Amino acid sequence: MKSFQDLGLSERTLNVLKLKGFELPTPIQEKTIPAMLQGNKDIVGQAQTGTGKTAAFGLPIIEMLPENSRFVQALVLTPTRELAIQVAEEIHSLKGKKKLTVVPIYGGQSIGLQLRSLSRGVDIVVGTPGRVLDHIKRKTLRLEKISYLVLDEADEMLNMGFIEDVKTIIEKTGPNKKTLLFSATMPSEILRIAKQYMGEYELLKASPGQLTVSQTDQIYFEVAAADKFEALCRIIDIEEEFFGLVFCRTKVDVDNIAKHLIDRGYDADALHGDISQNLREKILNKFKKREINILVATDVAARGIDVHDLTHVINYARPQDPESYVHRIGRTGRAGKEGIAITFITSSEYRKLQYIKQKARTDIRRAKLPKIKDVIKAKKQRIKSRLEEIRKADLQSEYLDISRELLVNQSPEEVLGALLQYTFAGELNEKSYTEIEEAVVDKKGKTRLFVAQGSRSGLSRNRLIKVLKEKCRISEWQIGDVKILDNFSFISLPFNEAEKVLSFFNKHRKGSELVITKANRDRPKR
Repeated sequence: MKSFQDLGLSERTLNVLKLKGFELPTPIQEKTIPAMLQGNKDIVGQAQTGTGKTAAFGLPIIEMLPENSRFVQALVLTPTRELAIQVAEEIHSLKGKKKLTVVPIYGGQSIGLQLRSLSRGVDIVVGTPGRVLDHIKRKTLRLEKISYLVLDEADEMLNMGFIEDVKTIIEKTGPNKKTLLFSATMPSEILRIAKQYMGEYELLKASPGQLTVSQTDQIYFEVAAADKFEALCRIIDIEEEFFGLVFCRTKVDVDNIAKHLIDRGYDADALHGDISQNLREKILNKFKKREINILVATDVAARGIDVHDLTHVINYARPQDPESYVHRIGRTGRAGKEGIAITFITSSEYRKLQYIKQKARTDIRRAKLPKIKDVIKAKKQRIKSRLEEIRKADLQSEYLDISRELLVNQSPEEVLGALLQYTFAGELNEKSYTEIEEAVVDKKGKTRLFVAQGSRSGLSRNRLIKVLKEKCRISEWQIGDVKILDNFSFISLPFNEAEKVLSFFNKHRKGSELVITKANRDRPKR
């Protein structure tokens, strides 16, 4: 297996990767980075979500772009605003101290904020097709001089009806650029785009593998934001041996949660981007030796960590997208050992979790948090088991002598009770826990679905309704607001029925006559 040093990256970039904790390149990184650094061909990369595509194209782009250009040098197109934000943040973290400006632009964000950023000069733009087109039409984004164009998750842009917009954007770019297209699948329309808009290209395929780890039991708990810390403590306490990562969204959250855990007596520590490399290595060494058994971290700080035999990965904060979810939970359930991945969600996050579940093609089951009495019962059992182990071992004579002296005037029950109270003071006190009310998930209302076929492909209202009735057992009266347009369509369904439809078409994606996904507010307006 190659290392990052073998791929042709500069010493400055290798130092950035070391600081971030990246240890070995993924298959798509191993293939893409040298091809971009050494070759002149365009690249079509086939790789699943969660395989490190951003670093695969981001690192070579950072390497080869000059500083202080004052014009857009690279454009990365993504299908969703969440992915645009994630990719921009990842590229920003990979550039280190190199003077390159990275800006995400997407629908839903203030257009004024984007205009100010673009007017100051931007090197790398990461955007969704709809908002990129808006800026092109306003003449606030010029692409004639770009050196790199990246189409990320091209098959998703096809499914979501963005391909015509993507073609328009490509036509606004200059001829002197290298184009990179990444896609999990290679439908004919994607290959037609490659042939029509790309020069001679190299096809790179990463082993698809599994998006998630088969040995990982994936669970979610519905709790109010204010109850998350209490829920975390219960999960840790009910386990016989907890050895896990706890993911938070921000550095502030990481520090706060780690501090609260330490104050409550747990062996925990924090890891985020503001921690020096020297301290980072010390913390990781303590964690690997199990001197601490809980490590609270941000996504970026945890990238590249290679720690074996984790029992748990806990998403204290919901992952932003399926790729982040895959990266997080892939750290448990390794080497044939079963692990547990737990995600906390509030009532408003249920639909976003369902989106992650659908895109990651995995099963995340709902569970109930342990009751206080169950946690206390588990603790009592562990105390009894530990005492039994000590009793069976060779007891040192001085402790037996003290025991005999204590038993002269006191009963064995009183002596043992006093010893337990002294050793485990507060451990079995139910008042040390607070009650948790489970969040009530809002599953009512309707969901808008996007159909990647329209009248030009022979789709009619009657045909669409017939397919939903026959394949998904949806009643016609539940299907509302059907709009059949030239190239795509929309329907509205009650939330539960929408989930049934999405689940069916996700499972039967290959042989299905329709492609149906959730509607996105950043879709092209026709």
